[in-house]
Amino acid sequence: MGSEMCIRDRGGAAGKIYLDASHPNSVAKIFHNRGKSATNRKKLEAMLLNRPNFPKTVKDGVECVQIAWPDAILEDENGFCVGYLMPMINMDEAVSLDHLMQKAIRTKLGLPEKYAYRVFAAYNVTSMVAAMHKCGHYIVDLKPSNVSVYKDTMMVAMVDCDGFSIKGENDNRYPAEFVSEEYIYPEGMDLGCDEMGEEQDKFALAVMIFKLLNNGIHPFSGVPRKNDGEMLTIQNRIEEYHYAYGLWPDSYQAPHPYSIHEYFDKKTLELFERAFVKGLERPSAKEWQEHLWTLMHNLKPCKKNPNHVYFTSKGCGLCAAEERFRGTLKDIKKQAETPQMVRGMEISTLSVEHLEKDKAEKQHQNHRLNRIAAAGIAAYLLFFAFLYPMLRPLAADIRQAGLGLQAIITTFVMLGINSGLHLLLPKFPLLQNKAITQMLQVYAFICIIIVLVSLNHLPGGLFDLTL
Repeated sequence: MGSEMCIRDRGGAAGKIYLDASHPNSVAKIFHNRGKSATNRKKLEAMLLNRPNFPKTVKDGVECVQIAWPDAILEDENGFCVGYLMPMINMDEAVSLDHLMQKAIRTKLGLPEKYAYRVFAAYNVTSMVAAMHKCGHYIVDLKPSNVSVYKDTMMVAMVDCDGFSIKGENDNRYPAEFVSEEYIYPEGMDLGCDEMGEEQDKFALAVMIFKLLNNGIHPFSGVPRKNDGEMLTIQNRIEEYHYAYGLWPDSYQAPHPYSIHEYFDKKTLELFERAFVKGLERPSAKEWQEHLWTLMHNLKPCKKNPNHVYFTSKGCGLCAAEERFRGTLKDIKKQAETPQMVRGMEISTLSVEHLEKDKAEKQHQNHRLNRIAAAGIAAYLLFFAFLYPMLRPLAADIRQAGLGLQAIITTFVMLGINSGLHLLLPKFPLLQNKAITQMLQVYAFICIIIVLVSLNHLPGGLFDLTL
């Protein structure tokens, strides 16, 4: 047998894949661990006796193999089980189901953009899982990266079936070996792979359907409502049932901004609610299969975009999501075009050259303002120094007004001086010295008091101080 096979650059954790010249439509999987020969044989025998029924898919006269289920057990010259023979899946015509969920990847790989194709792919996944469950088998490590989809037909293909949880005779169970985070059902967090079964598949299947229908968004991802706490992983959110797309808002997170779940039909929302909300019975693969079949035949084409479809009369969720995305891009562009400021200065101007130039200009401006302020202070001092000669012709009228009115007028004058100095303070660096402004106010007050004492002929010979 070994002389007829050549190494094919594919394989997994359990074994490596070889081409067999004597079987052009088959490949051989040879296990790495020969010590598990007896266990592997029993599991493979159970798989041969309990084969799931998948309808054949033919394109251009060529059958599209959907599952690499064992066809025969391979033995070495000593009779030990070393692997198995299985149908060859042409992986050159298929891509990971993950690639179908992201628009950028679909565009890069030339995958069809029609949304209806993603619904059809979801239906095909549920059909395969339902067929497995009908035989009592469970996939367990069910996730998009472990499922391939034919680019032309959207039919799915599954490999590494020997890693599934297989039902044998007399209710014997040959457990799965792997399970992946972000797809583990909440109740199964403390369980091992050998303890997981249909509930794990039902949960993981619902996650995959949600991602296919909702632009690759995980049902337990979203926008945290608070930024001050520890960020939970997707699996942590699953464990705590933080489903943000249900009938009731989630306490931890809000829905993803580009989610289209609000445009789903009522039945689809109800099935997701049952799949992800605590205490409810998860839909079976068969139930999802029947619903998706009905959904496919009731989708309404979008008038704006031939690749889009409507779920209900609410409108096209895909168009709405794209519009929100375009709005986000506009906001980002606008933000990028808006000058970023640091302490009132544009970041783009914060080069050494700009800073040196700005510093020199500011110094020159300050010198000019200080000269103006100094001239103003000199005029201020002269004004109050000659206040008595200016008011002496009005001495009789001032005395007739009385000391009370004079005191009131003096108070308002001092308040006006104080307000004026505070208004000028930010404009003139020299006046930002508190000692100078206080001195000017005290000087004015003393001059006014001396003038009033002199004009009212109050005793004390204070008039001499004004000279």
